[in-house]
Amino acid sequence: MNQRPFHLAFPVHDIVAARTFYGDVMGCSEGRSSDHWVDFNFFGHQLVAHFDAAARAVSTHNEVDGHDVPVPHFGVILTMDQWQELAARLTEAGTQFGIAPHIRFKGEVGEQATMFFYDPSGNALEFKAFADDANIFAQ
Repeated sequence: MNQRPFHLAFPVHDIVAARTFYGDVMGCSEGRSSDHWVDFNFFGHQLVAHFDAAARAVSTHNEVDGHDVPVPHFGVILTMDQWQELAARLTEAGTQFGIAPHIRFKGEVGEQATMFFYDPSGNALEFKAFADDANIFAQ
């Protein structure tokens, strides 16, 4: 099946900070925009930051492999090279990780590289990579 890009619109309380984070730090190119929203090319997907002065992330945590994983969160499954490049880019930018880059489920079928961090509005993001993409949905 030919995968199509997803579209995700989400609130931010500061458009300028969102542009800096997603554009400069994450390296996402900008598409259309206005004073109240901006489109980003989020690794081939359409991510739209919408201004909401009152926006505050609501989050709970679930324990996964010994870590408190923030819920909700969003992100992309990258190749291992892309993941390593992004982890280095974020580290160099001084990003505060909620869960630092590491390998989860080591030695198990679902072994994956993962990291969690937050955008300036408190939205949780997870990026992961699998050594073998056939394991993305493995049980």
